[in-house]
Amino acid sequence: MTGRVTRRAFLAAGVAGVGAAGVAAAVTTGATPLGQAMRVLGVTTASPAAPTGLLRVERVHSAARGRDVDLVLLLPTKKPPRGLPMSLMLHGLHGNARAAAPSGLLKQLAADVGRKAVPAHGYVAVDGGDNYWHEVRPGDDPMAMLLEEVPRWLAARGLGGPRGLPFACAGVSMGGFGAMVYGRRRAERRQPPEAIAAVSPALITNWPEMAKRHIFTGQADWTSLDPLRHLTALRGIPTALWCGTEDSFITGVRRYIAATHPALGYTAKGIHSDTFFHSVVPSLVNFVGKHVPRSA
Repeated sequence: MTGRVTRRAFLAAGVAGVGAAGVAAAVTTGATPLGQAMRVLGVTTASPAAPTGLLRVERVHSAARGRDVDLVLLLPTKKPPRGLPMSLMLHGLHGNARAAAPSGLLKQLAADVGRKAVPAHGYVAVDGGDNYWHEVRPGDDPMAMLLEEVPRWLAARGLGGPRGLPFACAGVSMGGFGAMVYGRRRAERRQPPEAIAAVSPALITNWPEMAKRHIFTGQADWTSLDPLRHLTALRGIPTALWCGTEDSFITGVRRYIAATHPALGYTAKGIHSDTFFHSVVPSLVNFVGKHVPRSA
């Protein structure tokens, strides 16, 4: 599956499926002006079809990052139960919290929860910057934000249980790389997540190619985090990877799958685009949903 996604296909895929009720809820929280919320959803009228789920955008201050960031909640219903289990959703390079989720994820989540195909749960996204979810510049540490601040933000909103700790972490591209690092950090704290889900994770197999991104301070900085050099870091944590066979990251993904035998390792025709990302949304929601803690 190749080619760019047209606006019509983008809307049909479900990103705009939050609907009028979702937009109204986002606005009434004081988080997002109506016009801005409509742009986030990708629609230009106030009456998008098929109300589905709830997208809520707030602005919070991250001490770990030294700046204000967007906190985006993707919830399966307008009135989610208190303590709703939450998974992180990490965005890719040059992305942000509002565009972190692949198109159609919110619609798929609401539909699957509604028909009880998966237990009720939601996703939370935050602005992480262009830094592979680690501290590149002193005073800007997105991983500390995920580990220390996101749980507090969720708990304050009655989400994620009493501690607000995300039960899983998903991500796309750089966010997939970040999700794998997050799983490792949680395991090091003896608080392993229930699942890690990485869509087309940015697993680059050589330093010269990674160096072109001007993200890491040097090769040692990169190798200290690179999941391909820490193959046992997620041992015992159910992990899933999806990647298109024409994606530039396919070599690294195949290498990781062959070396670790994750719970799910899926490759199919596709490039590094939302067309492919959208195609695996049903599998992503199903995989994460199967690992919602039973206690929830």
